[in-house]
Amino acid sequence: MQSEIVGAPGGRPLGLADDAPTLLVTVFGADRPGVTAALFEQITAFEARTGYAARVADVEQIVLRGRLVLGVLVTAPADQTEFRIALHRWAAAWKLDLEITEGRGDNRRRRAGRSRVTVLGSPLTARAMEMVAGRVAEAQGNIDRIVRLAKYPVTAIELDVSGVDPAELRGVLAAAAADAGVDIAVQRSGLARRAKHLVVMDVDSTLIQDEVIELLARHAGCLEQVEQVTAAAMRGELDFTASLRARVALLEGLPESVFDKVRAEVRYTPGAKTLVRTLKRLGYQVGIVSGGFTQITDTLVGQLGLDFAAANTLEVAEGRLTGRVVGEVIDRPGKAAALRRFAATAGVRLSETVAIGDGANDLDMLAAAGLGVAFNAKPLVREAADTAVNVPFLDTILFLLGIPRDEVEEADEAAGVTETIGAGPDDA
Repeated sequence: MQSEIVGAPGGRPLGLADDAPTLLVTVFGADRPGVTAALFEQITAFEARTGYAARVADVEQIVLRGRLVLGVLVTAPADQTEFRIALHRWAAAWKLDLEITEGRGDNRRRRAGRSRVTVLGSPLTARAMEMVAGRVAEAQGNIDRIVRLAKYPVTAIELDVSGVDPAELRGVLAAAAADAGVDIAVQRSGLARRAKHLVVMDVDSTLIQDEVIELLARHAGCLEQVEQVTAAAMRGELDFTASLRARVALLEGLPESVFDKVRAEVRYTPGAKTLVRTLKRLGYQVGIVSGGFTQITDTLVGQLGLDFAAANTLEVAEGRLTGRVVGEVIDRPGKAAALRRFAATAGVRLSETVAIGDGANDLDMLAAAGLGVAFNAKPLVREAADTAVNVPFLDTILFLLGIPRDEVEEADEAAGVTETIGAGPDDA
């Protein structure tokens, strides 16, 4: 049976038959401008001399530390000897190594189940890559392609894997991630991965480094009591709504001016501004949903230009906090409901959303999203989420979306922005 794609002018097939003889021409050596063009120029010149009609079935090229690997799969001419001699002479003139191997069709195995695997390491060790590659092989998967997305502040590597169901592969690699000390995200390849147009994140200990209620409690002199209740709630040991009301009650009597002090104390997570700025530039919509308070999140919305926000509101009467919240409480189910509401307003399917959080009250939201990311999260959340990121840079989420660091930096440079992923010089 032939695997042909029809529809070319005159009904000529666009693809190659499975039994069509082909040659894989692989070029190795120092990279410099013009190599790729010169190779195809040589093939074209051979066509002109012999009447051979070369058809290109596949082309792949990578450059690693200035070293080129270029592979071209073409239909084999009738006179392979002359063709091989011509190409070897060309390679010698360019001081390149060349290898030619023969096969049939495009020589690519048609495999069901295609995944995009992102590996984040700080550092990324050879042992970690051995474990990842080994687990893929044990699952009868094949690594079709590997590219580097970033080398700083973490090393981010992306692998295209075929031959194993993404859900199965995610389970297989979860153990490898824990053993190797790296973060691994497994997503189904294809348009669905590229269509995540809405990102919604938690605020406290995710978008920002702080827990706002603890900042408020410090001013009220009840920080220790609030921390104890917060920790139990984040571990899933207490009902969030009950714990929220208990903590807010301790704030009774604080002057309304405390909000200005807390706004000045809030610290963004490293990379938060880069993440939001890049997503917005790429056309994503970005929202926040928080068990914290609108008196603080409204400021974040204005500073970052966010599209959506949902949070609780502290009641204020006669210039002082009453120790109560007003309106519907944004709790664990409330966060998931907000995600769905944002998606509906944005005209985005839930499968096209990303949710990011760290605590037990984020679990429903992470489960509802197309991709749920546990960011420096509690063990309960890491186990339940689609993937976990355990480095302190929020903008590493960009790598999970297939956005390489150099593209972020190029866009920032064009816009005159100096902040970029992570912090500190890139001297790797």
